[in-house]
Amino acid sequence: MMTVSMIRSATIYPPMSDEELSKLIALQPVLRVAPQPRDLNNNGHIFGGWVLAQMDIAGGIMAARVAQGSTATVAIEAMSFLAPILTRDIVSVYAQVERIGTTSVSLRIDVVAERNRGEKHVPVTSGLFTFVALDEEHRPRSIPDSSKTKYIG
Repeated sequence: MMTVSMIRSATIYPPMSDEELSKLIALQPVLRVAPQPRDLNNNGHIFGGWVLAQMDIAGGIMAARVAQGSTATVAIEAMSFLAPILTRDIVSVYAQVERIGTTSVSLRIDVVAERNRGEKHVPVTSGLFTFVALDEEHRPRSIPDSSKTKYIG
């Protein structure tokens, strides 16, 4: 189980430059979602836990592609919240392979909020998530070499 202190003690990604943001939004997001009023906290922003859940969903989709099968989240090594998500934002979640081990894959997951009907893109948060590939018995299994070639080169 992950604790808040584990997240706080992790290395934090630096803010994204305008050039990095432009390159990121040119990619296809793994997940795109519109938050609902029920997702608001008392400040009128979207709950951080809701954002974390969307990141985990998108990461799970990408990790399953890489592992060519079932995966499970085993760690969130780094995460930083840069800006709030507001009502009416469209949230895009991007996932990029950072590294592939024998049984695990680490993904950099970035969240960008689209505001004013696409006129503005705001980097919201980034994190490094690690997933382990699972076999039918829910035990770790090797990630196919073909994935290492496809996603790492």
